[in-house]
Amino acid sequence: MSILRTLREDLANARQHDPAARGDVENALVYSGLHAIWAYRLAHRLWTSGARGPARVLSQATRFFTGIEIHPGATIGRRFFIDHGMGVVIGETAEIGDDVMLYHGVTLGGSELVQRKRHPTIEDGVMVGAGAKVLGPITIGANSAIGANAVVTKDAPPNSILTGIPAKVRPRKPEQCKPLVDPVTYVDDMQNNI
Repeated sequence: MSILRTLREDLANARQHDPAARGDVENALVYSGLHAIWAYRLAHRLWTSGARGPARVLSQATRFFTGIEIHPGATIGRRFFIDHGMGVVIGETAEIGDDVMLYHGVTLGGSELVQRKRHPTIEDGVMVGAGAKVLGPITIGANSAIGANAVVTKDAPPNSILTGIPAKVRPRKPEQCKPLVDPVTYVDDMQNNI
């Protein structure tokens, strides 16, 4: 996907996820979550091409300006959105699918001091509430929701709701399992804005 198309997709995604989003120009200028993901994409390209020092410098500069720390080694899918953003931390081996949304203060952190997969895998369509901590090499199934301030240290199947400390898992009711992004509306919106 071209850089311009990716930027447009990110801006459309911000409008989709945030009812306070007023316009693309304003969102591009003031949304720290967008700034962080755009800088991450550049840092990730540097990281995967072997320029790991510059990638880390860029990620730390982005952290300074946005309050959002995304390790350039993390893997992040399309239409990722961080609302408000301050205090978000995403570790090196974290894997994030498509259509994932994080609120401020979320940590996708490690629980081991070893060089292997030590951060969570967040599958497609997951929403992570403010202040939640998702720790260790666990998997959160697609279309799940993690409540604010939950501490998650165990796997969860798709279509789960996780709340509490430690988080308890319960299934989502069918009416709660709507994807964050309606693919038909999204494609129509993208075509109208390209």
